[in-house]
Amino acid sequence: MAIEQIKMPQLGESVTEGTIEKWLVQVGDKVNKYDPLAEVNTDKVTAEVPSSFTGVIKELIAIEGETLEVGAVVCTIEIDGGGSEEDSAPENSPSSKEAASEMPAAESKAVSAPITREKGSKARYSPAVLKLSQENDIDLTLVDGSGNEGRITRKDLLAIIASGNIPTAKTEAQAPIAQAAAVQTSAPAPKAATAPVNVPVAVGDIEIPVTGIRKAIAANMLRSKHEAPHAWTMIEVDVTSLVQYRDSIKNEFKKKEGFNVTYFAFFVKAVSQALKEFPMMNSMWAGDKIVQKKDINISIAVATEDALYVPVIKNADEKTIKGIGREINELAGKVRAGKLKSDEMQGGTFTVNNTGSFGSIQSMGIINYPQAAILQVESIVKRPVIMAGGMIAARDMVNLCLSLDHRVLDGLVCGRFLARVKEILENMSKENTSVY
Repeated sequence: MAIEQIKMPQLGESVTEGTIEKWLVQVGDKVNKYDPLAEVNTDKVTAEVPSSFTGVIKELIAIEGETLEVGAVVCTIEIDGGGSEEDSAPENSPSSKEAASEMPAAESKAVSAPITREKGSKARYSPAVLKLSQENDIDLTLVDGSGNEGRITRKDLLAIIASGNIPTAKTEAQAPIAQAAAVQTSAPAPKAATAPVNVPVAVGDIEIPVTGIRKAIAANMLRSKHEAPHAWTMIEVDVTSLVQYRDSIKNEFKKKEGFNVTYFAFFVKAVSQALKEFPMMNSMWAGDKIVQKKDINISIAVATEDALYVPVIKNADEKTIKGIGREINELAGKVRAGKLKSDEMQGGTFTVNNTGSFGSIQSMGIINYPQAAILQVESIVKRPVIMAGGMIAARDMVNLCLSLDHRVLDGLVCGRFLARVKEILENMSKENTSVY
């Protein structure tokens, strides 16, 4: 028999950790390959972790509610290994040493480190727990865990941090142990210890715990603002003809297709067409180079009560307005039903955000890292406009606000791109535009 490890998968671009929401198996259960083992929640998606093997669950290393880094071991499975000597080799045998030396660095650093606690017992700390304890100078030997068999979880440490009563007194004998644990997990030393902000809480104030999703969103937004030099520009577009066209077909379209054709579908179509003509806008910063993406995959922002998800419309330039509208409707429905799949969040090359749905008329979006730009489509409002010949008319106007990564994009290409989007939108009408 052989023991295999199941590790926390990467369930989306820029996802670095996941939270075990619920185990679907127990120790001793027989599972087949691809059977779901646990429900995992990340900042982008809720998904199931499938088994990579057929066998029997040997140990559930992660506990429900624990947040682990991508690559960390969540459980082990006992499989038929043919009963060879190598399969049953003791820990210090040559074969086990060779296997350990062949393990890639990325895998070896994700393995939980056994640490001798003050009472003499051994505790397995996850990389997430070790990292959090190091960042906040928490002595893990002085922490009582609430997990299975007394294991310390990330929630235990967050509760300690929130209370302000951080156990930091390390004995001379304990300090080397903590340092050794950091080496074994290859956890990067923090540049500066992060301490909870001291915000006075008065009677009647409501304290809302920061969820894993909210924390991950905050980290990604902070990274984008820190790494990408943001610039911003705006253009106004007269969409009177587009509004008249959409209003003239919306009832018949809904009756025929079963879903609404929204203004947003027209905007996504116009943007995808312009991206094809200005491919530099469809690029990403990669440190020593800029990667200009071939496929035009539009990320769209969909908000729930407590989080923001960014599903992707793949190859949007090849789809009709009807096809784009159907995908927008289906993806938004999956987000709100909690059924969005991880692959539906990946591969985005440019983001279009429908901020106008909230009544906004001007905003500056934070770039969806590592993309190079995000376009905010604001609310369509009637405004008086001076027409040719000096006549004043009420027109349907919309602001398009573009945030850009100035390492990748300059004002010239962005200005031309926006001008082209404006031209496409202002020429959308019943006479020259089809939703099919």
